[in-house]
Amino acid sequence: MKLSGVKIEQFLRRPDAKAVAVLLFGPDQGLVRERAESLALTVVEDLNDPFRSVALSGAAVKVDPPRLADEAAQLAMTGGRRVIMVREATDGIAGIVEDFLEGAAGGNSGGNLVVVEAGNLAKGSSLRQLFERAKNAYAIGCYADDGRDLDAVIRDTLGRHGLAATPDALAFLAGNLGGDRLVTRGEIGKLALYVNVRGAGVDGKPLPVTLEDAEACVGDSAAMSLDALVYAVGGGDAAGIDRALERAFGEGLQPVRVLRAVQGHFQRLHVARAKVESGESLDTAVQSLRPPVFYKFKSAFQAQARRWRLEHLATALALLTEAELDCKSTGMPAAAVCHRALMRVAQAGRAGDR
Repeated sequence: MKLSGVKIEQFLRRPDAKAVAVLLFGPDQGLVRERAESLALTVVEDLNDPFRSVALSGAAVKVDPPRLADEAAQLAMTGGRRVIMVREATDGIAGIVEDFLEGAAGGNSGGNLVVVEAGNLAKGSSLRQLFERAKNAYAIGCYADDGRDLDAVIRDTLGRHGLAATPDALAFLAGNLGGDRLVTRGEIGKLALYVNVRGAGVDGKPLPVTLEDAEACVGDSAAMSLDALVYAVGGGDAAGIDRALERAFGEGLQPVRVLRAVQGHFQRLHVARAKVESGESLDTAVQSLRPPVFYKFKSAFQAQARRWRLEHLATALALLTEAELDCKSTGMPAAAVCHRALMRVAQAGRAGDR
């Protein structure tokens, strides 16, 4: 079954008792992991408990098909339910999971819970369709926080640290975070440490976070280091891509995350360009985007939305999706696959200028 909207948070707090497996998928891998762990903690108190928690890769499940059902049916030596985490799952294990779900419908799950983490699965994905159709399993999409959702995440995370952002600081944070839930929480955690050096709030009130605070802490983060890269790709700047990509990899960013950041940028360009071609002004189209384009990049974003045609944006998105799949399945060096894809996208943009 498919879950969306407010039902997701309700389910995460109290999963349906008849659910034997849950699929978490989508472009925000930080949110996938956060929700997966939240679900697992409704079953066990400690994810490191070797008797009640086990983690498998999708590749391991594919190599040893019976293992998933065996782990799910196993009883914990110390008592209680078990949780089986399957990470980096792909359509390649859909048949194995289907067999497990059919067996579980007959009572062979041992009362345990299987939590499956996957990447950005298309609507036609066999794994996604399996979970969405099943009566004893659920599928939950995990997409980048934006708009009011992102504001709520930022406020909530700051509130846990006894902080509250001023309006301009909140706008800055919303414009520069949100692509990955764990990165967002991590960056705000660093911001909290920085601000709390000043001391506690007055009379129990939250300590204010100013725009200067936000710029000082988040401005040099790994998340923001991608800005130079995505705008270099959108601008067809090959030399800029080389410099920014080297810096991104040097900061520990993985190729798949880099590709997804560029995908997000081009998806926003596609939305803006589609609105322009439907008759909206460029200013109105860009201003309607959520989260809003950060003011420092507004002119560059508008220039790229003006330059790229819809058909070339579609080509770019297809190249980026293909590259992500190649990173995961071909065995080729992921960094090289990523670099080649970004250069091809930049070339597609230059071709559109002619």
